[in-house]
Amino acid sequence: MNGQTVAILESRLGEQLAELIARRGGVPMRAPALAEVPDVDPPHIAALIREWQTQPVKAAIFQTGVGTRALFKTADALGLTVTLLTLLAATTVVVRGPKPTGALRSRAVRIDLSAKEPYTTAEVLAELAGIALDGERVVVQRYGAPNPHLEHGLLARGASTIEIPTYRWALPEDTQPMADLVDALQRGEIASVVVTSASQVHNLFAFAATLGRAEGLADNLNSILVASIGPVSTAALAHFGVKTALEASPPKLGPLVSALDAALSS
Repeated sequence: MNGQTVAILESRLGEQLAELIARRGGVPMRAPALAEVPDVDPPHIAALIREWQTQPVKAAIFQTGVGTRALFKTADALGLTVTLLTLLAATTVVVRGPKPTGALRSRAVRIDLSAKEPYTTAEVLAELAGIALDGERVVVQRYGAPNPHLEHGLLARGASTIEIPTYRWALPEDTQPMADLVDALQRGEIASVVVTSASQVHNLFAFAATLGRAEGLADNLNSILVASIGPVSTAALAHFGVKTALEASPPKLGPLVSALDAALSS
C-alpha cells in the first residue's frame, strides 16, 4: 500500500483490520463509527420463548453471530437453553452468513437454510422462497437496527414476524477519532476509507451533520478510494452520493484488504 493512510470505520474487528492493512504496508487510521450496545431484556426473552412453546413458529432467522450468542447467553442465565434448543429443533433454522452459522453450531443447532454470498437480506428471502409462509409466524434475531427489507419481504409472503432484539447500534462514546477523520479528509491526508457495514456510513454522516460538514464529507470521500465489504455497505454509500471504488468478493475482510492492496499499490 506504499505507506498510504487508510481510515478504518470498523470497531469490533478494527484492530484485526488495522493489522492486516499494516502488514500490506499501509498506515491504518482507526476511526470507529459504530458501537454495539447490549439491548437484552431477559424478561422479554423469557416471555418470547414461553409464547413460542404455545404458538409454534415456521422459521427462525439468525442474522448475526454476536446477536445469536447474546440470545443463548440470556437463555443460559434464564435456565431456558434446553427449551430454546427444543423449539429450534422443531422449526426451520435460517442463517444469514458464516458468523451466525458458527454461533449456532457451537450450540449443536441444526441449520436448514443458509443464505448464499454476499449474505444480504435478498439471499435470506431467496432461501425462504420454497417454504409456505402464509399465515405463519417467523422469529427474527434482530441485528443492531430493524431490517425493513426483511420484514416487508416476510409480510408480503403472508407471515407475521417476532423480533428478538439483543443489541443496538449507536455512536461510539468517544467521537474524537471520527472528528479527526473528517478533518484529515478535508486536508487530503487520507488515501482510502474502508467501510464494513452500512451503519458505519449512516453514523459517520450523521456525526458530520452535527459539525455542519456532511455535504463536504461526500465530496471528500469521492476524491479518494472508498472500499466496501459488500453490496449493503455500497448501497449505504450510494445513498449519500459516495461512489465505491471497490467491493470485496466474497464479502470478507481478507478479500477486501487484498483488493485494497492491489488498488493502492498500482
